[in-house]
Amino acid sequence: MAGAKVLIIGSGGREHALAWKLKQSKRVEKLYCAPGNAGIGQVAQRVRIKPENIRGLADFAQRQKIDLTVVGPEKPLAMGIVDEFRKRKLRIFGPDRQGAQIESSKVFAKQFMQKYHIPTAPFRVFETFAEAIGFCKTVQYPVVVKADGLAAGKGVIIVRNLDEATKAIEDIMVHKRFGNAGDRIVIESFLVGREVSVMALTDGRVIVELLPSQDHKQLHNGDRGPNTGGMGAYCPAGFVTEEEMRQVREYILQPLLSGFQAENINYRGVIYAGLMLTDSGPRVLEFNCRFGDPEIQAVLPLLQTDLYSLLRAVVDRRLSRISKLKWRRGAAVCVVMASKGYPGSYQTGKPIQGLNQATGNGTWVFHAGTRRDGRAWLTAGGRVLGVTAVGDNLDAALKKAYDGVRKIRFNGAVYRRDIGRRPVPKEKAEVTTHE
Repeated sequence: MAGAKVLIIGSGGREHALAWKLKQSKRVEKLYCAPGNAGIGQVAQRVRIKPENIRGLADFAQRQKIDLTVVGPEKPLAMGIVDEFRKRKLRIFGPDRQGAQIESSKVFAKQFMQKYHIPTAPFRVFETFAEAIGFCKTVQYPVVVKADGLAAGKGVIIVRNLDEATKAIEDIMVHKRFGNAGDRIVIESFLVGREVSVMALTDGRVIVELLPSQDHKQLHNGDRGPNTGGMGAYCPAGFVTEEEMRQVREYILQPLLSGFQAENINYRGVIYAGLMLTDSGPRVLEFNCRFGDPEIQAVLPLLQTDLYSLLRAVVDRRLSRISKLKWRRGAAVCVVMASKGYPGSYQTGKPIQGLNQATGNGTWVFHAGTRRDGRAWLTAGGRVLGVTAVGDNLDAALKKAYDGVRKIRFNGAVYRRDIGRRPVPKEKAEVTTHE
């Protein structure tokens, strides 16, 4: 029987990790990635079609008789790529446009959680600058200001006083730092606890969680500096108790699935739950409609279940047959190496040395922003590489990952030295504001 043809959409470290894992499947014969990057080109054939070119991608999938398309980034999902592929009877992993609103609209997500009693921070929605500022004069700080729409993971701002709140709201609503994504904002309570990412697969009938992981969003050690797309992650997040995971399943994932069913949302893909473990139990910080990056780079190396079979089961609504996933013992760590200046302006085209020396013996390098110039590797993005390693425990995985990082060199390389070392908060109480 002929093997499957798979198309991955996207061009970052997440897509490289997906391609790397799918390449291991005995059921996959041919792997494409649109548009991919230089590193992905080592394991998949690159297709020069942008993720936003939905018709072009659907035409390609039809022409090449693609058996499964896997969508990496959120933007094509929000634009309705799944709707177009399903209309053409093409198998695609991901939610339709209606389901993707769980990420593409913070307002939709918060109101959905409120309707289906999914625990989250108290919030208010604002459509005008004046109303938002007026509200901020009444609250207890800190609070969290969120742009409603997609903002590449950078539309969430923690503010600690009225001046900071005013600046954040001006940036979003007046200066349109995130474009139309800032037409509406959410202001919500600041929660204190331990952050954890739980990704789960659903075929619309059952929902199965992956191992919990923890992301490090801030640029600098000690969770300081600006928010980024993610500077590293590790898996599993060993501080999460069995009781907390039971609560996540019972009070968050199952009600979410029930809500999708009640709203006739045909959700077949991954749901990413960014959670805060508070003294009052798990609370949802955000939902995403795609795999987390870099979390998936730390999760996939531990997964022993065949990824292609798993994703096909989601799309074909047969996930109940694979409800028990197999995992490698131990831990995995991903350390992101970024360009100097990221997440602001940065230069590209810096030569990269040491990639071959960093790879092997349970260490992999996933490419997020690279290109080739002849035989040379050059930087081509803000986040450049995700150096990932597995070990028998977290300490062993960290040692291998950082050994790999030290072997790689490019001018201005920036990375955190404390991935997997976040201290336990001194207090795990919720800081609430007026609703």
